[in-house]
Amino acid sequence: MLRCAHFPVVSLAQMHNGSVSAQPNTFPPEIARRIVQIQSVTLVWMSVEAVVSLGAAWAARSPALLGFGGDSAVELFSAAVVLWRFYSPSRGDHAERKAARTAGGLLFVLAAFVALTSVLALLGHVETRSSPIGIVILILAAAVMPWLAKQKRQLSAATASAALRADAAESAVCGYLALIALAGLAVNAIWKVTWADPIAALALLPLIAREGWEAMKGKPCCDAS
Repeated sequence: MLRCAHFPVVSLAQMHNGSVSAQPNTFPPEIARRIVQIQSVTLVWMSVEAVVSLGAAWAARSPALLGFGGDSAVELFSAAVVLWRFYSPSRGDHAERKAARTAGGLLFVLAAFVALTSVLALLGHVETRSSPIGIVILILAAAVMPWLAKQKRQLSAATASAALRADAAESAVCGYLALIALAGLAVNAIWKVTWADPIAALALLPLIAREGWEAMKGKPCCDAS
């Protein structure tokens, strides 16, 4: 069990310039490097995931895939925000609060996006179709995103970073949304139940809203396994 360690955050830019010293007021450089690695992996994966899922959503007119692709785009931006936060030379609470509020606000943007696309589908404005490519990317995301979320929760606990906690929440939401969207697409593909797709997307809204609220309050992930 990993407990919170309240270390002042070291600028990753300083770390890469070799100016990090082993002083008691800094957290270990390996943690900073790990943050860079995880956020870099997130940026690369989310770029691929967003392009493929949004393209598949457009072809299939799928609100669940559209919501998932929107989540991928939000997660991409959130990962960039968190990376900026740890590169920020200010290293102060202001950067942390700003990054946490931004990441939390993006979760609410995602919730609104998913709700809108799902309601449009339920009202019959969008006719959903099956998407084999969408199913493949959802299966991959369901495997990758929980791992990323776990790594970020551990780093949030080690750095007491609410911004990392919010980003971990968005990675977890992305994984849950992948599973729910996958269920909706599978039901639609096998039994031609078109309303299963938007209902699957709507099922995730309470989780998104809760995590967005916690992130905007600036609550770090203080206990991670």
